[in-house]
Amino acid sequence: MFQETSFGSQQGGASVSLWLADSMARGVVTPPQDWRSRLRDWADAVDLVPDLGQRVGSRTWFRGLATCFGLCATALYLSPGFHPVPGAPGATMGDAQYDEVRSQMITPLALGADSGHRMGSTDAVQPLRQTPERPQIELNAQIGSSDTLARALSRAGVSSSDVATIGALVGGDISSGVKPGTRLDIVLGRRASRDRPRPLDRLAFRARLDLALELSRAGGVLSVKRVPIRVDNTPLRIQGVVGDSIYRSARAAGAPPKAVQAFLRVIAAQVDLGGIGAGDRYDIVTEYHRAETGDVEVGDLLYAGLHRARGKSIDMLKWTTDGRTEWYEASGVGERRGVLSQPVAGRMSSGFGMRRHPILGYTRMHAGIDFAARYGSPIYAVTDGVITFAGRHGGHGNYVRIQHGGNLATGYAHMSRIAAYSGQRVRRGQVIGYVGSTGLSTGPHLHYELYRGGQTINPLSVTFTTTSQLAGRDLAAFRARLAQYKGLRVGQSERFAQSGVVLSGK
Repeated sequence: MFQETSFGSQQGGASVSLWLADSMARGVVTPPQDWRSRLRDWADAVDLVPDLGQRVGSRTWFRGLATCFGLCATALYLSPGFHPVPGAPGATMGDAQYDEVRSQMITPLALGADSGHRMGSTDAVQPLRQTPERPQIELNAQIGSSDTLARALSRAGVSSSDVATIGALVGGDISSGVKPGTRLDIVLGRRASRDRPRPLDRLAFRARLDLALELSRAGGVLSVKRVPIRVDNTPLRIQGVVGDSIYRSARAAGAPPKAVQAFLRVIAAQVDLGGIGAGDRYDIVTEYHRAETGDVEVGDLLYAGLHRARGKSIDMLKWTTDGRTEWYEASGVGERRGVLSQPVAGRMSSGFGMRRHPILGYTRMHAGIDFAARYGSPIYAVTDGVITFAGRHGGHGNYVRIQHGGNLATGYAHMSRIAAYSGQRVRRGQVIGYVGSTGLSTGPHLHYELYRGGQTINPLSVTFTTTSQLAGRDLAAFRARLAQYKGLRVGQSERFAQSGVVLSGK
């Protein structure tokens, strides 16, 4: 018996077939010793699959073209053909049936989607005189920045009468306004007619961190339900080591951005932030309100500490005394407050001394300094004091005078409008008026004067600072609060012991 053997290539297989035919004709079945070389020679001489992109027009190219046409003809001859799929006889649809299912076919898409029905209308369908309305509409609104509850409800479609009723019911609960971003869950009910707004059936929102309000309509009357929410007001304490950046280090430790920024402002008033290096430790205590629902509000910074590897450590505590809140050092010494370099944002246009008056036309003493500024620019009190005069004052026009400590006083003239009154106590940086050109003035500017013992002096020749010092019971309470803050565990909520000290201030 003869067993056919594969020689691993198509060309080699063709050569073996020729060799077998020749051998069988001669009665020889044993391959010669050099059959492999003969196969290689024949494969090199004959190329059955040449590249038709090369040697175009040669005998080899035409042989390859014939091979290609032969293979294509064989594929076409063996193809099954293209014949329609047979269907059931008499399966064509009538016009009514076609129109009924037309909306679910692909055809309307090709025709511009001229049918929008789920099922084509028939003669049984009759047009309605008016479409029915939904019995209720559920809406979600949100309080925007610089927004009010009334405006947000009006935008959502609540009638003006219902908005007024809501304001009367919850006005006392939202006296300080609703926090921006607060979500309003609104349900509007069925209206009596199309020319009237829908009545408010239900309204629910978070009035404060510790209070949720739910308004509902029963018997045509709105009523409010107040849902108190327990809140833990324990301050949050965060400590850490300063790395490349004190801001990044504190944020990585979990300090809120608001607390870190306030901390940097307090520390920057004591030391140069550039001098804080790696290895120094920061200590932050901030107001932290956590509701039982999981919501969190971060309040003001309460304590700022910086324990330096080299240099003096800093302990600053926020404290309120005599109605004024400021930062105090651990020894009870308050902030240094001094006269501002200028009480308005502008350039100095005229100095103190003798000059020719631009209106009167003769030389006389200019008992202050002038600041050129835009009309209406705010004018600030240079330091704390009590207003002793506010009104019209001859050539000064609208004029304000403030009495400060140390037998010093300041005057502000030519205002367009006065924003203070006589007897009022003002603080450093508080707006007391606006730049104008009243009195003997050639244009909008501020005439600023400084008095010592009632006599005008050069405002640029005097710089002074004032500080407050806690003593007695105030100092004892201050030190007790400082000890409580420094006794808080880091990163944990721990309520204060009932020691008679209020958390939010004195």
